[in-house]
Amino acid sequence: MYGSLVTVWTGRRPTIVIGDPKVACDLLDRRSAIYSSRPRFVVMGELFTNNDSLLTMPHGDKWRKTRKIFHSGLLRRACETYKPIQEAESQRLARDLLERPADFGRHLERYAASVMVCVAYGRRVDDLDDSIVRRIYERMRYMSTLNVPGAFWAESFPLLKRVPDCLARWKREVKQRAEASSTLLMELAQQVHDRMQAGETPASFTKNLWEKYEADPTELTPREIAYATGSLFGAGSDTSSATLMSFILAMTCFPHVARKAQAEIDSVVGRGRAPTWSDEPSLPYCAAVIKETLRWRPVAVMGGTPHASIKDDYYEGHFIPKGTTILGNLWAIHHNSKYFKDSHEFIPERYLEVQEGTEPYPHRDGHSAFGWGRRICPGKLLAENSLFISITRILWGFNIEKHVDPATGVEDVYNTFAYTDGFNSKPQPFRCCITPRSAQIRDTIEHEAKLGEKFLERYS
Repeated sequence: MYGSLVTVWTGRRPTIVIGDPKVACDLLDRRSAIYSSRPRFVVMGELFTNNDSLLTMPHGDKWRKTRKIFHSGLLRRACETYKPIQEAESQRLARDLLERPADFGRHLERYAASVMVCVAYGRRVDDLDDSIVRRIYERMRYMSTLNVPGAFWAESFPLLKRVPDCLARWKREVKQRAEASSTLLMELAQQVHDRMQAGETPASFTKNLWEKYEADPTELTPREIAYATGSLFGAGSDTSSATLMSFILAMTCFPHVARKAQAEIDSVVGRGRAPTWSDEPSLPYCAAVIKETLRWRPVAVMGGTPHASIKDDYYEGHFIPKGTTILGNLWAIHHNSKYFKDSHEFIPERYLEVQEGTEPYPHRDGHSAFGWGRRICPGKLLAENSLFISITRILWGFNIEKHVDPATGVEDVYNTFAYTDGFNSKPQPFRCCITPRSAQIRDTIEHEAKLGEKFLERYS
């Protein structure tokens, strides 16, 4: 309604909301040297994490050092070492869907959590009631309450941060929670170090960082190791499971897409084994399904944590002052009719064929689900690998259909806009029918799950 750039004023503080991918790429990608900072987060950033979390860390030497830590453990070569974890966990996921298909949402959450805990700490998650997962999720849930606009007066009046603890109950609670959070993250990182000393830990992100620390203790601190790993899990588990939930919803509502993807998989892979990494170049339609899932219903509907400018800038006649908060409205960007015709339809072909009446998307991925510029999600490749192996295995193994009431024979009605509120969004609970595509595939799923379980024993 208001165009590609909208300014919202909070007192004298401007926030710019971007609704066009070209503007987002122009500013946040091509001018990332200017737009890679964060707004000031008084409560979540300064009081809760001391800005030791990459999520809220402002631009500067500390951020550059932390970003380097992430990239060292998430480069392509490092991600290759995590592929066996993702494959084994996807084998377990397929067996879970085979045995208890009605609980698919819980299975997807366990899969995403276990992959991230394996990668982060070198230990698996067999159940969502795992004590570590519950403690981490409780930390994440509390953090999500700290960044709600208007929840704390201190965000609008930072001077309130200096009110003595004895006079500010809210501040006492935040600091108590912060201490418990730091203790948890340090505890998890230390457990990995202890297992390393005993020679009992497989490869993981935390192990990689401890090895760097032992080689040169001046390069990073134990607290930096703990917070980097905690940020990795927080950024990857919820987003991956939410994306997989959107994929299941899309296949339920657009069954012709699933059939076309299954035909491609059958022609390349057959039914005697599941798809694996070597098949990826031969499955372009499946790759397009994954891209369309990320575009169709983005998890971070407002583009994730806001950016902030570090100096004055001009863009197409608009003055953008230093310190301006920048939000990429990913929902508007991914549904901009200039780039995506019939944007609420699930059309993987838009990534394989030229779509008449639309302009080329300005980013090479064809979407912006992982963010922009120097603040792009450092775990992008890890997430893409996880989505590929799980989505192709589900398509290969199962038919996904609308739920039919056994008493009346009436199909459920689906609302593809029924999503949770908040900066991160996922489908509201829904029902569908997930069944193995053949007896041969059922047997293969059970056989491969045993192989996956054997591999994952080292992460128990």
